[in-house]
Amino acid sequence: MSYLAPSEFVTKMVDAGESKIFMSTRDTIIRAYMAGAILTLAAWFAVTINVNTGQPLIGALLFPVGFVMLYLLGFDLLTGVFVLSPLALIDKRPGVTIGGVLRNWGLVFIGNFAGAFTVAFMMAFVTTFGFSQPPDKVGTAIGIIGESRTLGYAAHGAAGMATLFLRGMLCNWMVSTGVVGAMISTSVSGKVIAMWMPILVFFYMVFEHSVVNMFLFPSGLLLGAKFSILDYLIWNEIPTVLGNLVGGLAFTGMTLYTTHVMTLPKRQADKAAKPRVAA
Repeated sequence: MSYLAPSEFVTKMVDAGESKIFMSTRDTIIRAYMAGAILTLAAWFAVTINVNTGQPLIGALLFPVGFVMLYLLGFDLLTGVFVLSPLALIDKRPGVTIGGVLRNWGLVFIGNFAGAFTVAFMMAFVTTFGFSQPPDKVGTAIGIIGESRTLGYAAHGAAGMATLFLRGMLCNWMVSTGVVGAMISTSVSGKVIAMWMPILVFFYMVFEHSVVNMFLFPSGLLLGAKFSILDYLIWNEIPTVLGNLVGGLAFTGMTLYTTHVMTLPKRQADKAAKPRVAA
């Protein structure tokens, strides 16, 4: 059967979170590095499509290829472990601690950033012929994204910060649903379709993804965009990370766990206690 019932795939989510917490430092960083690199390469690809076609929907339709690739290969995004790792703690798996969850998050953040920055440098180099000339139209567009999504939020003050945080929440509601999508089917085609749909929504709606932003904003800085590292951290990355954490865990992780795992023993007990009608 290619489709798993919710109680089955949510248990797989908890199992996955437990395995990530106990994964070695080397493996965690390598997998996170590759995830950051592949996802941000797809972001570069999508921006190139948008610039060349003038049709953002086409870029959004094709961007999920990066997400699908990295999850089929078993790599990890910060947005994914924000949802999976805490479930193992909440489920009281043996040996799982808050320190273990925080360690996992920290290592994945480092790996994702390193992978994203690698692609950012390559993109900046390629679009300027080794920094020997101004960026081409794709590089220019990425610089504009960096300015509009840092200084643009800052111009609105507290309302801008709240908007940024909510976009981060909405983003990981969709992205973490894509992570779950990788677990609800046992066939490759089923996994791909289930992952593709929510990632398309997040990208087209221009929600804020902490790992994609690890590429877009350092790229802009490398290309001479008019915002600072402090602008990037305060008016994008930090609030986006927090929004991603809250949105993914609240809207995806806890809702699924609460209704499909926490209530499972009671449903099973009720079923066992229900009198059978003689044939």
